Amino acid sequence: MMNVNTEKCIGCGQCVKDCFARDIEMVDDKAKIKNITCFKCGHCIAICPKDAVSTDEYNMEEVKNYNKEEFTVDSDNLLNFIKFRRTVRQFKDKEVESEKTSKIIEAGRFTQTGSNMQDVSYIVVKDGIEELKSLTLKSLKELGEHMLANLTPETMVYKRYAQMWIKMYGKHEENPKENDGLFFNAPEVIIVTANSQVNGALASSNMELMTNALGLGIFFSGFFVMAAQKDKKIAEFIGLQEGKQIVTCMIIGYPKVKYLRTTPRKEADISWK
Repeated sequence: MMNVNTEKCIGCGQCVKDCFARDIEMVDDKAKIKNITCFKCGHCIAICPKDAVSTDEYNMEEVKNYNKEEFTVDSDNLLNFIKFRRTVRQFKDKEVESEKTSKIIEAGRFTQTGSNMQDVSYIVVKDGIEELKSLTLKSLKELGEHMLANLTPETMVYKRYAQMWIKMYGKHEENPKENDGLFFNAPEVIIVTANSQVNGALASSNMELMTNALGLGIFFSGFFVMAAQKDKKIAEFIGLQEGKQIVTCMIIGYPKVKYLRTTPRKEADISWK
C-alpha cells in the first residue's frame, strides 16, 4: 500500500492535486492516502517535495531524485537518433551481454501502461533459438501452403508472402546456418507479451530505443508473431502465460552493417482542427 510519513509531510497538498484517482485527502494538515481507488501510479512519490511518500509493494531503492544533467535529452539529438535507426538483418556471430539484455527490458518495465496495469512480460530466447526458428518456419510453411490452396480475390495480396514462407522453409532445411531468412542468425530474441496490445507496443518502442543506444541492431519479426498466434506449439514452447498475447518479437544482435545517413520519408499526414 501507499504510505505517508507524517513527520516529513508539510501539508503542501501537491499530491492531492496530482492524484488522478482522488485517493488522497488532507487530514489535520497532513496528506492521507486512503488506498481505496489508488492504482499505484506513484505520482505522489514523484511529486512530494519532502520525500514523504513511499510504498511497501515496490522496491523504493529504485526511486531516483531528478537532476537535469542525467535526466534530460536534447530534443534535436533525440529526433536525429530516431531518424537514424534502421531495421537490421545482418548480424555478427557475437552474443549479446546479459547486462545489455537486462537494460533493454528495464526500458520496457518503466514504460507507462494503461491504469498502471504493468501487464507486460518478456520472454528471452537464446539457448532455444534454433528450435524456435524451426518451429516457426514449419508453421509459416504450412500457413503458406494453406493460403495457396485457398486463394480468393481478397487474399491474393498475401500470395507472395505464402510463396516466400515456403521458400524460406525449404532453403533453411538445405542449409540452416547459411539460409536463415527468419532470425538472420541473430543470437537473441525478446518476445514481448501483455494483456493489452497497446501496453506491449509502448514498451517495445522504448526497448527499441534502448537497443539502439546500446550499439545493438534490431528488427521486429511480424512473421513470427503471425505464426505464433496461429500455432499452439510455439506458444507452448515459449511458455506463453494464460491471458497474455504476443505483441512483438524483437530480433537482437550486434549489427554486421554500418549505415551512414538517415533516409527520407513521406510528409506527415496531419489534420489541424
